[in-house]
Amino acid sequence: MHKFITTSKTQTRKLGEALAKELHKACPPKRRVKMICLSGNLGTGKTTFAQGFLKGLKIKGPYTSPTFIIMKKYNNTYHIDAYRIKDKDLLELGWKEIIADKKNVIIIEWAERVRKIIPKDAIWIKFKWIAKNERELKIL
Repeated sequence: MHKFITTSKTQTRKLGEALAKELHKACPPKRRVKMICLSGNLGTGKTTFAQGFLKGLKIKGPYTSPTFIIMKKYNNTYHIDAYRIKDKDLLELGWKEIIADKKNVIIIEWAERVRKIIPKDAIWIKFKWIAKNERELKIL
């Protein structure tokens, strides 16, 4: 487990960007990180982190939250917001096909809401406020 503290949106975004670059560089192409699961209370920085992660993958922005449309696709990268859905809803959106394609990278906010269908090898990042302007990110 790794733990990070950020004190601003900029720091949270830069942490997402740095993590994406590091994971992408550290893994050979066939073993690249496939799924990042973000969990935590509303407003703890999940979307901000995801935007940084997308930038770190060199995906051209702008990066907008998929809250109301549920899923955004950027080439072979999916950004999903599971706040308003259940497992079956994600399955209906082609979940099995998305996770089967080894080229895809998936960033899913509110992943705990669809935990039953998340692959075992997913990386989980838990977001938590620890003070007024400090959030803790635990990478599990």
